Parts: sequence; C-alpha cells; structure tokens
Amino acid sequence: MEVCIWAQDFQMAESISVASNSIFMNTYNNNKVFLPFALPSIGEDEILEVIDTLRSGWITTGPKTKKFEKEFASAVGVPFALAVSSGTAAMHLALEATGVLRGEYVITTPFTFTATAEVVRYFDANPLFVDIDFETMNINAELAAEIIDNSTKEKKKVVAIMPVHFAGLACKMSKITSLARKYSLKIVEDAAHAFPCSFGGKNIGGIGDMTCFSFYATKTISTAEGGMITTNSEQYAQRIQTMRLHGINKDIWDRYSSNVPNWYYEVVAPGYKYNLTDIAASIGIHQLKKADEFRKRREEIAKKYTGSFQGLPMILPAFPPDGDIHSWHLYVIRLCLDRFDINRDQFINLMAERGIGTSVHFIPLHLHPYWRNKYGFRPDDFPVALDTYLRCVSLPIYNRMTDDDVSRVIMAVKEIVSKYCR
Repeated sequence: MEVCIWAQDFQMAESISVASNSIFMNTYNNNKVFLPFALPSIGEDEILEVIDTLRSGWITTGPKTKKFEKEFASAVGVPFALAVSSGTAAMHLALEATGVLRGEYVITTPFTFTATAEVVRYFDANPLFVDIDFETMNINAELAAEIIDNSTKEKKKVVAIMPVHFAGLACKMSKITSLARKYSLKIVEDAAHAFPCSFGGKNIGGIGDMTCFSFYATKTISTAEGGMITTNSEQYAQRIQTMRLHGINKDIWDRYSSNVPNWYYEVVAPGYKYNLTDIAASIGIHQLKKADEFRKRREEIAKKYTGSFQGLPMILPAFPPDGDIHSWHLYVIRLCLDRFDINRDQFINLMAERGIGTSVHFIPLHLHPYWRNKYGFRPDDFPVALDTYLRCVSLPIYNRMTDDDVSRVIMAVKEIVSKYCR
C-alpha cells in the first residue's frame, strides 16, 4: 500500500508516494525514528495563548486577531495587514480588490501550487503562464514582457501579475515593478513561502499592490490554517475588510464588543466567509515573535546542506543577494540525472528507506489534467519548469531539526550519490 511522505504537505506541495505504512508510525527499519519532511514548531507560549482565548469567551475574530494584524503589519512595515482563513483566501480577496473581470488575464508561473492560478479562475479570468528562471526557479520577468507584448497583439487584456517567491527567495521585484508600470498591471504577490523575506532592502509585503502570506501547518510560521494580506493602500484594505466577512460594512468584533447597542450593519457586497479566528490568531501572535529565530535556524541548515553538497552531481538552490533575506521555507536540490543510474522518484524512495522524508515542489500546473485540458498545454510548453520538476527534491528544513537530524539527511544524500552516481 502506498502512503504520502508527509500527510500535511499535500496542500502546498504535491507529495510523492512511497511504499511503507511504517512512515505514519514515524519508524523505519528496526524501529528507528523516521525524520518527516516538515513539522510545525508549537511551544508553550502558543498553547497558553490558545487556552486564554478559549477561557475568554471570544473565540472567533476579535481582539487576538486585531493584535496579530497590528503586529504583522509592523513586522512587514506597512500600514495595513488583514488576517484571513488561508493563503488561498488571501489571493482571492486581493485579486477581487483589483477588480479583475471575466476574460481578462493574470500573469503568473506554472511552477507553483494550484491555488495561485485557481483563484484567477474564480473570476472566470485566465492565468497566463510564464516559464521560470533556471537559477532562481522564480518567474522569468524578461520572458513575461515578451508574453505580454504578444498577448496585446492577440487582444488579450492582461491586468495583473502574480509573482511567486519560490522557496522563500524573493523574485526580482525591481523588474516586476518596472513591468507593472510599463503595462499598467496590478501586482499581487504570492508570498506563501516568503516570511520573513526581502528584496533590495525592502520587506516582501510592502513592494507590490498587495502581498498574500500563508500560515498553513508547514509554513515558516503557522496558525494551523490561515493567511494575511498586506498593503499600503487604504482603499484595498477597506475592500478586503468588507469582502472577507460576507460583504458586511462593520467588523463583528466592533458590533458585539461595544458597551452600547451596536447591532445595526449593512451588507454592501456579496462577500465571502474568509475571516481568521482568535484561536488561530493566538498561535500566530507567538509564531510571529519567533519568526526571525525560526528563519535563522533554517538558514543555518541551508548553509550546512550547501557546504556539504558542493561538488556533488546536483544543482543547489540560489542564495539571496548580499543584504537581502531568504526565508528558506524550502531547500530544493536538482539532480543531474545524466550522472545517475536512478531517476528522481527512485532517489526519493531511497531517501525514505534511509528514514528521511522528502517532497517535490512542484508538479507544474500545465501537467495537471484540469489546466492541461482547459488550455491545451503540452509538457514542453514550459521547458524550464518541466526540467526542474523532473530533477527536483525538497529536503527537510525546519527549526525543530537537530544537528544530528541535519547530519542524517546529509549522510543519506551522500550515500545515495556514492552508490548510484556514475
């Protein structure tokens, strides 16, 4: 029977199946501990804050959510941060605020989780995929300009661009913003991997028109499920605040916490049910305080991996420019398969046999049945994304890993390379 390498990782990464029920029992071979691909870091501070919330009598969106929003906005350096129920909800609301319409086009990358593109389809609009840059695995901004020019000639109306900060390395936002100015595009950033993260000395979260973060269980900070939208625009913030809770023009917390009757509200738009609860925000408040500590540990692991894998037949992930911050949500190696007697999937199975959980980020969207059939894609339509997918393996990188855990991963990779490399 086949099971997923890491059960919780399916939302933002396509998990790879491996043969062994023992993985879910956290054991492999002679009852040795299995190292999972990802684990959240929840401490006593988060637990006590949740207990306090449960005892307070206010468990839905309320004072803890407001506190989390205020502190997140401060951390990013923007005036507005709006908490929502998921990163997907964040992207949906952000696009809605831009006013994207049926039949219009939004530039993004196929090398991402489906949520990035599916929110475009919510409006009966179309994602316009652009291949990735070989080095960074982020969207190729130069190619995007060519595709927009061609789309204009074909009378396709491109209205926005959604760059994805893959693995926590910022896209080249100077090129993205230049592109947006030239073609009058709105920028909605998919920063699901990218907190904390910076480009050109500026925090991701305050560069584009709106930036969307995810606090899913495997992310750099987690609220179990949840997301955040940051923006410098009061107009966008007001629209998102209304649309995240049924199109009501007054927050539920304002209505029910007032000392005087405050029951009246108006529905001004057909909104959604995307609010974040105070229970989730209670976790987020303390995760946010630890975010830089978490990031530093992931960076330390990334440096150990890179130092240990130098000279092996693989392409290692790019580090950020000097002075910028990589969040290191993922550490993705790309195997030089012409030097191996095995393929990528076999490499993953061999890692599992050695007690190491891994994953793949991502199966490009144009290979999935929905996107392939909807737009008639062929595998080689996005050759860099395809080649990257066939080679890539995401290794464990999270701050609960001990130095011994990191050494185990390094040893397992080197053993496989030694045995199967030509």
